[in-house]
Amino acid sequence: MTATAGRVDRVLAALADPSRRRAVELLAQRPHRAGELADALGVTPSVMSKHLRVLRSSGLVSGRHPDFDARVRVYAIESAPMVDLRAWLETTERGWVEQLAAFRDHLDRPR
Repeated sequence: MTATAGRVDRVLAALADPSRRRAVELLAQRPHRAGELADALGVTPSVMSKHLRVLRSSGLVSGRHPDFDARVRVYAIESAPMVDLRAWLETTERGWVEQLAAFRDHLDRPR
């Protein structure tokens, strides 16, 4: 497995959960505190913490402490992991388009 494939696998695994996808959607709008995300998703803080751990390990999300309070962590979306995913999707789509075009050509050949 290549390094890129490993990154894509981690991103897809992180996005496989509907709650994590919703958290990513919310974070794409603006940074949020973990508590805000938990409230928005209707999950407990401990469940949200687990989701954020998975999202951080995939590279999709980063967390930082604001200058005013080291006890608070604000999470934000990271776009870099999506670059590898987008490239993989485009390559996969090209393969499907080529295969379907070849199949169409095969069906259109006179018999």
